[in-house]
Amino acid sequence: MKNIFYFFFKYLLRYYNQIYFREVEVLGYENIPKDGGILFSPNHQGAFLDPLLIGSMTPYKITSLTRSDVFGGPLQWFLDASQMLPIYRIRNGYSNLKKNDLIFTKCFKLLSEGKFMLMFSEGGHHDEYFLQRLSKGSSRLTYKAQKQFPNKKIYLMPVGINYGHHRQPRCTLHLVFGKPIRVNDTLDPKLTEAENINKIRDLLEQRMKDCLWISDDSEHYAKQKEKINRQTTQLTFNKLKKELEQNYTKLPSRRKLNKSLILIATLLSIPNIIPLWISRKVISKFDDLVFISSIKYAFGIFFFPFWWFLSGLIIAYSFGNPVMTWYLLISISSLFIRQRILLL
Repeated sequence: MKNIFYFFFKYLLRYYNQIYFREVEVLGYENIPKDGGILFSPNHQGAFLDPLLIGSMTPYKITSLTRSDVFGGPLQWFLDASQMLPIYRIRNGYSNLKKNDLIFTKCFKLLSEGKFMLMFSEGGHHDEYFLQRLSKGSSRLTYKAQKQFPNKKIYLMPVGINYGHHRQPRCTLHLVFGKPIRVNDTLDPKLTEAENINKIRDLLEQRMKDCLWISDDSEHYAKQKEKINRQTTQLTFNKLKKELEQNYTKLPSRRKLNKSLILIATLLSIPNIIPLWISRKVISKFDDLVFISSIKYAFGIFFFPFWWFLSGLIIAYSFGNPVMTWYLLISISSLFIRQRILLL
């Protein structure tokens, strides 16, 4: 049952991504190795949206390492079905850190068997385009897995998730799978364990930066960030990355909404005023703004279709099928046009 749920959810999200995002450009599928275990290491700009994207856009099953405080509640079955394993941190209590030994042993075995895994090497999420300094977690895990299974092929896979907007649906997504790191090829017997792990981390950091529109927090970052908008993200990933590095001053800046467009967007909200209001109320409960895109993503796939189905049934019963058809067409099209305006 859990296996059926996993693949149903995986392909549902894969097709939904084409709706939530205006355009999805995926680069580097051919870089994903087919002859060993892989630990995918993406940047982390979208809270739980990021693992959903990687899980839905990669082949086969993928096991995700997730913070332990989300486990043990009513969602435990879904976490297990979604191939998630808990990671314990000091904030979860020093005594709980010992539990990681069993989790890591399981991870080593999965990688030795040629399975896919996911771990965010930045350690925490954020809403900036550049790469944060990487922790040693993913490098240490792959190093120890390789040492335990020296004859197995184990890879560390850099991934770049590039959102055209960090909070608005219908933006462009550029998902980039970079050049994989074959762990065995990086190990130097003359170096200590810590030095080898640092070496892997530094190589991973560089290759992850190659997968991002903006790789570093330079003195020009604020101006570069303003150049990421609906117009510029129509460029290919490689073209936009090059322009942001070399000619960002020539790119158009993100435009601001004037009063007329705000009024139009407000009027277009009326057909969906109830689900939009509810989603805003839910978003307001979160202090961390990084969760906004994740909540909108979840509402888009579950709550809005449920709302249209329920309200459509009521309208069909009260006024007939033709009125219901017009209601649904207006509700759905107005939502898309509204997003088009908000993403000028």
